[in-house]
Amino acid sequence: MKMSVPNAVYLDCPNCDEHAVHEVLKGKLGRKQEVLEATVKCQECGQVYVTVVREPEHIRVPIVISERGTSKKDHIELMSGDMISVDDEVYLGENHLLITAIESDGRRVQSSAVEDVDTLWAKRFDKVIVKISVNKHSRTLAAELEALPDEEFYVGDLMTVGRDNVVIHNIRSKEGTVRRGGVPARDIVRIYTKAVRSTKA
Repeated sequence: MKMSVPNAVYLDCPNCDEHAVHEVLKGKLGRKQEVLEATVKCQECGQVYVTVVREPEHIRVPIVISERGTSKKDHIELMSGDMISVDDEVYLGENHLLITAIESDGRRVQSSAVEDVDTLWAKRFDKVIVKISVNKHSRTLAAELEALPDEEFYVGDLMTVGRDNVVIHNIRSKEGTVRRGGVPARDIVRIYTKAVRSTKA
């Protein structure tokens, strides 16, 4: 992708340490059109300095996407110089994905520079499966429901699971057991509920 001299760029200012908009006062492109030598002015602190801006390279990375027990191979374009980690969220087209594993140099790692990635594994993250336990007298029933990743469930909420009206009495999250407040679906390990009798007014 060819660069042209922009009016402004985002840079880390060496003076105020902010990642801020910099006005390009003057600049020229290198021969390969991927390097910009520019005099810039930080809009946060007013510092004027000379810098070199490189156009990041796009790298096509193999990715295996899982959804409901099936998987398919694809490629995703990422920026060189970026880091990718397990549990990062990325988009491929309109699909919201969660990175579940990374292979770099023939082994599984928790994070890697994009240019060192051999393969990524991901799962569809448009909706997540929330596991629910329903305590019904002397029995405990297991159930599941689909929710948006950011949808929150609160201790004390009433909800319907199958034919039962239930109340949430605690939520096990990735951080531990929650007995007050709410947890987004993406962080829920299991919701514990008790069946309640519905009373007719």
